[in-house]
Amino acid sequence: MGRLLVEGMIVGMVGTNCYLVYDDETKRAVVVDPGDNAPAIMQRAQARGVKPEAILLTHGHFDHVMAAEELRRAWNAPVYAAEKEKEILSDSAKNMMESFCGEPLSLDPDVTLQDNEEFEAAGMTFRMMETPGHTIGSCCYYMEQEGILFSGDTLFQMSYGRTDFPTGSGKRMAMSVTRLLSELPEKTIVYPGHMDSTTIGFEKQNNPMARFLR
Repeated sequence: MGRLLVEGMIVGMVGTNCYLVYDDETKRAVVVDPGDNAPAIMQRAQARGVKPEAILLTHGHFDHVMAAEELRRAWNAPVYAAEKEKEILSDSAKNMMESFCGEPLSLDPDVTLQDNEEFEAAGMTFRMMETPGHTIGSCCYYMEQEGILFSGDTLFQMSYGRTDFPTGSGKRMAMSVTRLLSELPEKTIVYPGHMDSTTIGFEKQNNPMARFLR
């Protein structure tokens, strides 16, 4: 195994972070939150000499999944999501594709996960952590050995995801953010769904949700 590399791309109408995660030696890869522009994502993967073997979704909103179906077909790569997010992925009103784009969107994940379930994709080990609040089935993907968290729209730099969308909850968001801040090591690098990366340690000092930590 070589070095694990994480490359971010900003895609779609609301500036979503899509991540290409790969081993620079084996060239095995996954993609996290392919929100739009499948050709650009495929071009980036091709430029790095990788063909992603899995697509990980932190939640079902249109701006995180619009390229997933095209990439699934192109790479024959399974789509992973939290079991509880199937409700959002299958409903164009709840995933907001209908209101923002005027088109239907329904996506059926190949693999659904339960809270704290560990799985291997492309030779990498992930743990899915349920973090409801932005949506009912929002989740994060934690790579313990590498000290990396893909936080979707749960935890942002000095902020957190909106809770006023369908199935959102401010109470659940507070519980989810404080779970991350209390359970994960401070050195953990956080790659969010929007804006810049951060660390758990920085957020424990600067995130407004940190006031709920015991």
